[in-house]
Amino acid sequence: MPRKAAGLTAAKVQKAGPGRYGDGGGLYLLVRPNGNRFWLFRYVREKRMREMGLGPAGIGPGLVSLAQARAKAGGLMKQVRDGFDPLNQRAADQAEAKAAVQMDAIKAITFKLASARFIAAHEAGWQNGKHHAQWRNTLATYADPQFGDMPVADVSTAHVLAALEPIWTTKPETAGRVRGRIEAVLDYAKARGWRNGENPAAWKGHLAMTLPARSKVAPVEHHAALPWSEIGAFMIKLRDRPGLAARALEFAILTACRTREVLGATWGEVDMHAAVWTIPPARMKAGREHRVPLSGAAMAVLHVAAKLRAHIEPSAPVFPGAEPGKPLSGMAMLMTLRRMGRDDLTAHGFRSTFRDWTAEATTNPAEVAEMAVAHAVGDKVEAAYRRGDLFEKRRRLMDEWAAYCARPVVAGAAVAAICAA
Repeated sequence: MPRKAAGLTAAKVQKAGPGRYGDGGGLYLLVRPNGNRFWLFRYVREKRMREMGLGPAGIGPGLVSLAQARAKAGGLMKQVRDGFDPLNQRAADQAEAKAAVQMDAIKAITFKLASARFIAAHEAGWQNGKHHAQWRNTLATYADPQFGDMPVADVSTAHVLAALEPIWTTKPETAGRVRGRIEAVLDYAKARGWRNGENPAAWKGHLAMTLPARSKVAPVEHHAALPWSEIGAFMIKLRDRPGLAARALEFAILTACRTREVLGATWGEVDMHAAVWTIPPARMKAGREHRVPLSGAAMAVLHVAAKLRAHIEPSAPVFPGAEPGKPLSGMAMLMTLRRMGRDDLTAHGFRSTFRDWTAEATTNPAEVAEMAVAHAVGDKVEAAYRRGDLFEKRRRLMDEWAAYCARPVVAGAAVAAICAA
């Protein structure tokens, strides 16, 4: 477009045809062929001509008048003379404004909101349905009263200690879980860009310098375990007891599986012809599928359980409870032990009984026994090369275990204790 003569009036701003019109001091009116009008400020910075838009020209809401444009251009020209680049300065101002908006948004993310979003993001991967309630309840009880309504970006070590110190020595197990959950929420917040810096709930190298170790505060809880030499006498008494709870405990002992794995078993997981019980990853502590070889004694328990049901659906629990479609309560096995007068034992402890027996009374390799109880074997490198699950060796081991459990009484041992899992 041709450049027009310098000097503008309000009337010319409204009526000028397409072109570029200079007003002096770096101010220009740009009129496009479609009639749209804009103000431009032109200046030289480091021997390079630059242009900066000052808005639509005209009189009215949202428009910039000639007087206003001259005032803006005058201010910008002063910046140029003072050594500043107006375009760079505007970009910096916009970035600062954007950062302020983002900071306001971050301050709206409280610890309570961050923990709710963490739970929502992770609960689908939790194997135990109780995790959601446990996370929500412990944080609501111990963390939220101290800093729940505070921006998650502002949570500090002092705030974390305010939540933990009142319960660290009186409720050490609960306090440890609360600390770990606070740490996880704050790590999540940092990953989402809601906070910066080190995690004030981290234990190693941080809270460990302030709080005593849990092992120093309270003794480790243990599961009571029956000495392996007494398992035969115990199994005779257990098999004399009627009811599905007793059969579930018998099955747990014969398979060396965890209580929740046994109670959650469905008929669709059991291959009665191949004598194999396949526990899906979602119900395993390690998150990996676990094939359990079933001995003749374990199969006998399943046949008893099957006779108690008129119809066996794949999704039906092997050991159903009183509520239709639901398994036995998690307390069922423990109550069976109490009725037997053995409240000195726990269902989980029989896994230790089995493990002690394999170590002390058999020549089976340790890795076979560890795989039988679904423990990780070796480090990550070894696990990467070990593709099999030693299934046939485990089948022979479980047959040996079932045969040993059927032997007569061997007396003279005391109850041992193992660390809780």
